[in-house]
Amino acid sequence: MAMIAERGLEKLTMAALGREVGMSSGHLLYYFGSKDELLLRTLEWSEGRLGVERARLLARAAPARERLDAYVGLYVPDGHRDPHWTLWLEVWNRSQGAGDDARDRQAAIEGAWHRDLVALLAEGISRGEFRRVDPDRFAARLRALLDGLSIHVAIGLRGTDRPHVLRHVREFLDDGLLADA
Repeated sequence: MAMIAERGLEKLTMAALGREVGMSSGHLLYYFGSKDELLLRTLEWSEGRLGVERARLLARAAPARERLDAYVGLYVPDGHRDPHWTLWLEVWNRSQGAGDDARDRQAAIEGAWHRDLVALLAEGISRGEFRRVDPDRFAARLRALLDGLSIHVAIGLRGTDRPHVLRHVREFLDDGLLADA
């Protein structure tokens, strides 16, 4: 992740990574099999760390909306070339030709974010904090919005930065969850 943050994925070669960690590119290939597998495992490791943080944020004794804002804050990239999002973009790009195992592992990561969001929305609805919506459908739309806007931030699209995205998402949530039925 440090190399991705410093140099970007275009300069992340097995040889450069091997030099960085004091190992030959052959050893890296022995352990990971391919650069695609190395990237996916790195993403799984990074997502594991985010999953722990997400669980901590969602378990807090706070209103559902406050925890939803924390979820969104964790989801949206910090800025242009955010290493976690840079890695996601590369894995998504490479997944076009990936096998079933890699696709299943990627779906498991996506599914964890979705399940946590659905549970939080359902809780907010049951407590009367949010208006009645289908939590699964709303979560799918919210995550599509987050993905699209987050890609803009991660690639450095002019006029789109983290504060801008957070304002858009806050408005979407206010309109969709807090408006009168």
